[in-house]
Amino acid sequence: MTKRTLGGTSRKRKRVSGFRVRMRTHTGRRVIRCRRKRGRARLAV
Repeated sequence: MTKRTLGGTSRKRKRVSGFRVRMRTHTGRRVIRCRRKRGRARLAV
């Protein structure tokens, strides 16, 4: 069996693109704001 090409751990995912990480920076807050404006069900991971 071959390995799947896309993998990743949930801890890494949270650390990179979690809600609290987004809120730390100005651009991260902009991302959240834009996603709220669009009406996304999930703002961050």
